[in-house]
Parts: sequence; structure tokens; C-alpha cells
Amino acid sequence: MSEVLSLTRPKTVGEVVNDFSMMVATANGSGSQTSNLALVRALFRMGIPVSGKNLFPSNIQGLPTWYTIRASSSGHTARRDTVEILVAMNAPTFAEDLAGLASGGACFYADDLRLPMQRDDIVFYPMPIKELVKQASPPKELKDYIANMGYVGIVARLLEIELEAVRGALDTHFGGRQKPIEMNMGMIIRAAEWAEQNLEKRDPFRVARAHQTEGKILIEGNTAGALGAIYGGVSFASWYPITPASSFADAVREYLPKLRSDGQNGKNSFAVIQAEDEIAAIGMAIGAGWAGARAMTSTSGPGISLMAEFAGLAFFAEVPIVVWDIQRMGPSTGLPTRTSQGDLLFVRYLGHGDTKNVILLPGSVAECFEFGWRAFDLAERLQTPVFVLSDLDLGMNLWMSDPFEYPNAPMDRGKVLSEADLERLGQFARYRDIDGDGITYRTLPGNKHPLSAWFARGTGHNEQASYSERPDDWEQNLTRLMRKAETARQYVPHPVLSGSGTEQIGLIYYGSTESAVQEALERMEQGGLRLDGLRLRAVPFTGEVKEFIRSHEVVYVLEMNHDGQMHKLLQLEVPEFATKLRSVTHNNGIPLTARWIATALQTAEED
Repeated sequence: MSEVLSLTRPKTVGEVVNDFSMMVATANGSGSQTSNLALVRALFRMGIPVSGKNLFPSNIQGLPTWYTIRASSSGHTARRDTVEILVAMNAPTFAEDLAGLASGGACFYADDLRLPMQRDDIVFYPMPIKELVKQASPPKELKDYIANMGYVGIVARLLEIELEAVRGALDTHFGGRQKPIEMNMGMIIRAAEWAEQNLEKRDPFRVARAHQTEGKILIEGNTAGALGAIYGGVSFASWYPITPASSFADAVREYLPKLRSDGQNGKNSFAVIQAEDEIAAIGMAIGAGWAGARAMTSTSGPGISLMAEFAGLAFFAEVPIVVWDIQRMGPSTGLPTRTSQGDLLFVRYLGHGDTKNVILLPGSVAECFEFGWRAFDLAERLQTPVFVLSDLDLGMNLWMSDPFEYPNAPMDRGKVLSEADLERLGQFARYRDIDGDGITYRTLPGNKHPLSAWFARGTGHNEQASYSERPDDWEQNLTRLMRKAETARQYVPHPVLSGSGTEQIGLIYYGSTESAVQEALERMEQGGLRLDGLRLRAVPFTGEVKEFIRSHEVVYVLEMNHDGQMHKLLQLEVPEFATKLRSVTHNNGIPLTARWIATALQTAEED
């Protein structure tokens, strides 16, 4: 052990406090997620801004997994290009992981792994994980899980992470169950004590208690969206398992019984159904939406492909539903556990023929919550499917946030006629545009008035919802639907402007790139390049988008797909300013970094 410790003599450098990126390399299915979340939550409990990103394979067990933890005294939460601390627990990737460690960094490694290379610019810390597990003597089936707590204890000791904060993190993870808390904590303490007695601190990185997370929460986007849907009155959810959307439905199933059951008789006021496939899932949601329920489904790209025909039915029959698309890498099966923004154009025009779907684009977990309830208001106001496009990075990773704001207005059920309304009007035509906004009036099942009945059909129909193949009926109906698509601009969330608003260069972006973009804008401003930013939050676009493009000499459109789908959509929607738009894309399945964005934009400006 002493021979290994004497291999490196780091340069004398100043302390680096609460500012580093740490990568934990393990194997999938080894229980490392619990250990990694313990570190993230412990740092958060110490008041340190932190984020965690899980890069995992699309198998159940055995393949390499990397988890990156970023601590940032500046409050940044985007992924970083560089890694200063490596925890190496997986032999097959050790060489590659070690080669990527930044100079001046620290490598913690299980001492049964053979060092693949020598580097005199980093510090090595061997960890006797197997020996510590042997001393702890856990149940055989839990050895792999307990082993990972060994690196938690050693890393905590060397980085000065408070063990009480780690205990609090485990308490959160295990829901207060003392037996697993004490078993895992016992290994952590054992490992920390070993590190205290055997390792000399020789790297510059450490943490110190701060007060930057007070009043904040730590949550995944999928859970936030599910809670938003519950607060928005969801009463029916259908789904089929698919990565990375399954945890959205899991959260709906977990929290609905706690928040939406009748306290007096214990009966549920909701239904959650795992369908036999995605086609059935959206079909069930459409049926529930037609019946008046606030209905939704959640899926990812391959599921959206299967839902196309039913989505067209909901658009043409004008049935309100909400569909969450947690995007992943395509085409085809693609990379199920990598992030992307590749479904935008497909979803916008999902369904054969002339369709224009409403899309919401959350850029934070707070907006996942907000759009969780707002999507239902939009769907019922516009009587149309509303798609919420999140992605794996936002949906499945932990993010810091201010507490969510409770909906401050009553639910908007849209243009629904009651029995009294029908009696007063004396007539009802389901698809007649009374108000000139393309949105017609509807009735719901249970309305007993003789005029209330109508037939929801995907075939040609007239204003009375009667079957029709007349060209004038078809043209009139489709023209009205496109008028409604224009009306949607009045109701969708407005974009968010950053910067002075007076710069010559503009940047349009959306979704989970928000954290990386904000950090990149700071970086570029420090280097003398100033941009105005506009984060889109919905399609169709509001008037601010056209004005933003008009008022800038050049506008870059940043996104995580290969072909620049938002760039193309903007060119279609604002053709008079198409020549001002420049596409900047990156699509390798990994979240964007501030450095990549800044470099790409600076290079584009130099060309």
C-alpha cells in the first residue's frame, strides 16, 4: 500500500473548495445509484450547489455505468467537460477513465484493480473495498451494494463531507427505515475510519458547509412533472414501460394515492393503467379525455411512433389529452439511456395529413411541475392533444430548484356546455365556430339534455358532427382547425429573454440546455462576446419570437439533434427572416456543456 501511495507527489496548489466534478465509474446493477445519490444529497444538505448525472447502459446488469457529481460554488448545474476526481470501481473502463482525469486531479480506486497506467500529475488513493466488506460481513446478497458504501466513506473523509449529512441522505433514500440505514452507515463509518488512519490528504479538493441551498429542493424532472399533473387534476393515466419515461408513470402511481384519495371512504378518485402497448395507452387516454377526465400518457420516441395514428384521431376529433415525451436518442431503438431533442418536428406534425400539435418545452424541474398542470388547461381550452417534450437529462437526473408554486387559478375546462346552457341556447353544433377563434363548444357524457349528444369521429364531418364527404365541409373544418392552431399562440407559455435585449447577436434555445446555456453566456461575456438569449417554452411561437429574430443581425439556434429541427421549424414559421438563422447542433447523447456551447458560438462568429 505504501508503495502505491509514494508513486505520486502532487504539485503544491491552493485549496479548491466546493468546486469540482467527480465521476464514479461502476458496473450497472451493482447498487451504485444508492451510493451516488447519498453523496449528492449529502452535499446538498451541506448547503453546496450540486447536480448529479447518471450515464448508464440499456441493460439490467453488468455493463459500465458512470455517475458525475458536480459541486459548484457559483451555483452552476450543467455537466462539465473536465473531471477532477475519479472513483474507479470498474476494471474494464479503468484505463479510459484514468486517461480522462484532469491534471492535478485525484483518483480513488479499488485496490484489487490493476493500475492501467502511471501518471505523476495526479494523486492516487487505493481503497481496500473487499477487505472492508469482509470486515463488515453483510448478508451475501447485499455484498455488492455494501461495497459501494466503502467508496462513499473514503471519499467523504478525504473531501470532508459530513457523515451526518450522509446519514440524512440515506434516511431520505430509505424512507426512515433504520435497518438499511444502519447497515449502510456502518460500512461508511468503517471506510471513513480506515481512510483517517491510512490515507494522507494530498489533493486540493474539499468541501465546506455553505448556505446556498437553503429553501431549495432536489428532485428529478419526471417526478416534478408527475406532481404537476396531479395538482392539475389528472384523473386518468395510462402508460407502457419505456426508458426514460417509466419513472414518470411510477411517480404518478406513487403520489396519486397519497394526494387524491377520498379521506372519508378511502376510495380512489383516479385510475392508473399499465396498458399492453403504447397504442393502447394513448387510446385509453383519448377515451378518458372524451369522457371528461383529465387524461394523460407518458412515453418516449419509439412510443410516440406507435401513437401517431391515435394522435391524429385526437387532433381531428378534438379530444383533449396530454402526452409527455421524455426524449431519448433515435432513430429506431437508438440509445435508450442517452438524451436528445430529436422528436420536435415529428411531434409537431404527428399524424398523417394536416396536423399541428401544441408542444410545451420545460427547461427546468420547476417548469416540469408547472407544465404538468398547465398542459391540462391548454388541452381542454384548445380541445386538442398537448405534448410536453422533456428529455432523459431533465427527466431522470436530480436538479436543484426553488419550491414549486401552487397553481394560482382555477382549472380551465374550456368551452363546456351544461344542461342549463343547452336549454338556454336551444341548439348545439359540436364543430361550429361561434366565437371566430376556431375553438368550438363541447358537451361531456352525463349531460342529460337531448341536444347534448354528438359523435366523435376521425372521418370527415360537418359542423353537426355528422359524417360528410363534401369538399366544402372538409375544407371548412380544416380551415377552422388551422385557425385554432393560430389561436393557440395566445395561450401557450411565453419565451424567456436573457441579456440586455440590445445585442447584435441572438441565441435561441430550449429545454434542458438551459443550465449549460446560462453558464456559457456568463463565460462568453467574460471573454468579451455578448449575446441575447431567448429560451423557447412552447410551439406554436408567440409574437416575441419573431420580434427577437427581427431585432438581431444573426440568431443562432442551439439544440441537441443532428438536423437542427427547431432551426427548420423557425424557418417555416418566420420565412421572412430565415436568412438570419444559423443552426448549432450537437447530438451524441450526452448533455451539452457550457464550454462546448461557448466554443461553438465563438467559432461560428469567427467564420
